[in-house]
Amino acid sequence: MDPPETRYARSGDIHIAYQVIGNGSLDLIHAPGFISNVEMQWESPGRTNLFSRLAGFSRLILFDKRGTGLSDRHVGVPHLDERMDDIRAVMDAVGCQSAALFGISDGGPMSMLFAATYPERTRALVLYGSFARFPPPKPDPQYHLDLIERQWGTGEYCMRYMNPGNVSNETARRLTARWERQSASPSAAVAAMRMAYESDVGDILPTIRVPTLVLHRTGDTLIDIRSGRYIADHIPGAKFAELPGANHAIYSEPEIIERVVNEIEEFLTGSRSRVEVDRVLATLLFTDIVDSTKRASELGDRRWRSLLRQHDQSVRDEIGRFRGREVKSLGDGFLATFDGPARAVR
Repeated sequence: MDPPETRYARSGDIHIAYQVIGNGSLDLIHAPGFISNVEMQWESPGRTNLFSRLAGFSRLILFDKRGTGLSDRHVGVPHLDERMDDIRAVMDAVGCQSAALFGISDGGPMSMLFAATYPERTRALVLYGSFARFPPPKPDPQYHLDLIERQWGTGEYCMRYMNPGNVSNETARRLTARWERQSASPSAAVAAMRMAYESDVGDILPTIRVPTLVLHRTGDTLIDIRSGRYIADHIPGAKFAELPGANHAIYSEPEIIERVVNEIEEFLTGSRSRVEVDRVLATLLFTDIVDSTKRASELGDRRWRSLLRQHDQSVRDEIGRFRGREVKSLGDGFLATFDGPARAVR
């Protein structure tokens, strides 16, 4: 999926970066967790998978919270009501009157506050791995704030506490390290975590009157499942769905992404769409002209280019003859696919 264009909404004196993808009749706003970057997130196969699936049945609206990603960074420690108002600003910018909110982790409290404050603009509320009050971290909050400041940009903190099941994956660690650096500076990350520690929307839960779905993983190592149950118990009529696993993040596990999307789609639309199969069995054919550099030198540029044009046309004729598909021309060769090995060989 091609990344959507990044635009900016004005929230007071702050600029909020956002993207819109999909053209469903339902508007769905993704309120991200700890940190985010609306452009770099498309480098993550897991996030791309999640967003493309959600955009299959909705108009999906993505944004970076103030202080993170491509939104204005130098905002100090933002208040929860300021972050909540950023949702309203983005909705106004895209002409959205009413939307379902999908709050992940500490994107949950701002989504809950918005639903309580603007029920007429909240179609439904979906929360994943979230909390009304942040569970007391061990050994204490300051230990984690110091750890973030020391380790930020290495991927160590986010991997250890948010994706522990994938901590030995070096490729994931390098991507996470870039994700940290592109999403927040060390001081901004500390400010974001401090705000999460100070957030408390417990008292407003009984006032939320919109349809609510709470998703939480049984063994979540960062936000204990009791936090999710507390939310579901105190929002009138809320539905609670327990998911297996221990990772706080969902992006590294395709089966969890599929389960989350299915739960959300059924909750918001009343049904689950059939997933189109995007895998096929194919034969790959790669061709290369042996000693092409030497041959080009012997013939000279003009004669070589003429011969190469004849070669390319001949290859394309044969690919078409045997029902193949040209993927790309490689200068002195081709990459093509066929629906069977026999046709590729012939």
